[in-house]
Amino acid sequence: MNDQIYQDLKSLHLSGMAQSWMLLHETRKLGELTLQDGMAVLIQAEHDQRTNNRTARLLSQARFRYNASIEELAFNTAQGRDKNQILSLATCEYIKQGASVLVTGPAGVGKSFIASALGYQACFAGYKVRYANMQKLLEDMHMARIESKAARFFDKMAALDLLIIDDFGMKILDGQQLLDFMELIEDRHGRKSTIIASQLPVKNWYDILAKNPTIADAILDRVVKSAYRIDLNGVSMRK
Repeated sequence: MNDQIYQDLKSLHLSGMAQSWMLLHETRKLGELTLQDGMAVLIQAEHDQRTNNRTARLLSQARFRYNASIEELAFNTAQGRDKNQILSLATCEYIKQGASVLVTGPAGVGKSFIASALGYQACFAGYKVRYANMQKLLEDMHMARIESKAARFFDKMAALDLLIIDDFGMKILDGQQLLDFMELIEDRHGRKSTIIASQLPVKNWYDILAKNPTIADAILDRVVKSAYRIDLNGVSMRK
């Protein structure tokens, strides 16, 4: 009978309940529980299993460069890694606000790691996240244009709760690249959150977009205004 119940739960795609049922049977705790308590244990097990599966799926889809966590960060206010600020961002309140987070600083000071750690935290909170290197993002937008899939691509990006753009500012944007980046930002403005990590200080970002001053002004107004800022400094942590 116990094995049949296990198989029935599996066939109903209640794997969390099935595993919990078998564990209760193997540890001989079934007889110690009332029907109500037993159901509570099984339901909690199913809930935990589905949460874990969803988190694993979100982490896989995010395509992070680093396996990072808030717990691994070495806080140092003098170098821009302010504990209170980062822990506040870790609550994911900025995602509910649809706000941007800008992480700047020289090479090796931990920009990508902090961005990824915040992304991991968002996945654990149940948000859809995507990590993208700026150059790869530009290539993906270009291919979407070539394959006549641009509308689908931008809709998919707009649906993300959090988009992390790393290595922003490595090249000057012009032509269709600038227009596509504007569309990407416009679709997310005020609704979805974006983290941008760059070696360039924010005051120099205009130069990357200045091939079209009007678009540059529009992008910076949407990205920088009301954004949370993490300005890192110090020697490279890679050393």
